[in-house]
Amino acid sequence: MKVAVIGGGWAGLSAAVSLAEAGHSVTLYEMAPQLGGRARSVPGEPVCDNGQHILIGAYVETLALMRRVGVDVEAALLRTPLHLPYPGEPGLRLPGGQPLVSFTRGVLANSQWPLSARLALLVRAGRWLLQGFKAPADQTVAALAAGLPPVLARDLVEPLCVAALNTPAHQASAQVFLRVLRDALFSGPGSADLLLPRQPLSDLLPAPAERWLLARGATVRAGARVHALARHHAAWMVDGEAADAVVLACSAREAARLTADIAPAWSAEAAAFEYQPIVTVTLQSPGSRLEAPMVALREGPDAPAQFVFDHGQLGLAPGRFAFVVSGAATWVARGDVAERVRDQALAALPWAEPPVIERVLIEKRATFACTPGLRRPPAAIAPGLVAAGDYVAGPYPATLEGAVRAGRAASRLVASASVMQNRSP
Repeated sequence: MKVAVIGGGWAGLSAAVSLAEAGHSVTLYEMAPQLGGRARSVPGEPVCDNGQHILIGAYVETLALMRRVGVDVEAALLRTPLHLPYPGEPGLRLPGGQPLVSFTRGVLANSQWPLSARLALLVRAGRWLLQGFKAPADQTVAALAAGLPPVLARDLVEPLCVAALNTPAHQASAQVFLRVLRDALFSGPGSADLLLPRQPLSDLLPAPAERWLLARGATVRAGARVHALARHHAAWMVDGEAADAVVLACSAREAARLTADIAPAWSAEAAAFEYQPIVTVTLQSPGSRLEAPMVALREGPDAPAQFVFDHGQLGLAPGRFAFVVSGAATWVARGDVAERVRDQALAALPWAEPPVIERVLIEKRATFACTPGLRRPPAAIAPGLVAAGDYVAGPYPATLEGAVRAGRAASRLVASASVMQNRSP
């Protein structure tokens, strides 16, 4: 089949690679000048990413895709057991081994929490396990954690929630949060490991995937926004060019625009999302070094960031530190996020030299707001037309793994349609 993949982010790349592997002729369209979508490197000197993305050991589909296109995952990612240190505090650290044993040992060993809090967390986690990590569809993460000692909400539940769902705990879906916890903490040895990029984001997947696709005869059109999609007899017309099938791997807004006349109900669902921004503030302080490659921070009324990453320890740029503000709608509206991050950094961390603001990156629609009962459109839109994106119906929030899985699922839908066409008289 001749398949058009519209969107060159991680979902589109996943779909394109899977389709090319299956022997289909692939044309990949990307409206931006480079591939990668919301997880890519930004041109400039020095090279900077459009945000500080991390992976975890449970991202099995993402890691498999990276390996398939020739990435040396062990060299590209710094893999460490889950560790959430705070400035001057060791924080939660999970040792290796079987998930339940590892989690129990890690919680009991965290002396920064009172023993009563540690036991309360183990009891609550055991209850979630017995309930199959399921929660009512209308429950928030804050409600899920109600009754836990405040130190656990502050140092564990809220940071993990905003990191995984990019939505504050009082607004975030408990059902999705528990699914993330299940897969990350309890799905197998190493699933909770942190995988921190030691290379620019474009080198993790977009650039290797583009080379891989071109080497197998695919066509890649960067800087090419698709203006019109229409059905003509048995073919789909992508800006007037015929295709047997189309994978919409662009943003939900772009997908809604392209399908407004084709599938109005689907288009309306895709257009209805509310979004949460992520802000990344990079500070420069030559000679400075954090106690770990990633350090958790306590946010507050004048402290926006939840995490900071030491790029020097990741082999990227010594003296550069990336502060991440997730669920950042309030801070974007205030307009002083960079200054408040710098003040937070000065108050929370030791510095060889006072840090200065290097760059501020604001992704205003970084992810959809992962709220309880959120309606997400299905992948199947019309015969031969499927959607691939972290926003399509599924159990995961807007993550790299969610995007890659959606791309793989879309390629399978296209392949099954091809089989049915071949069988028809």
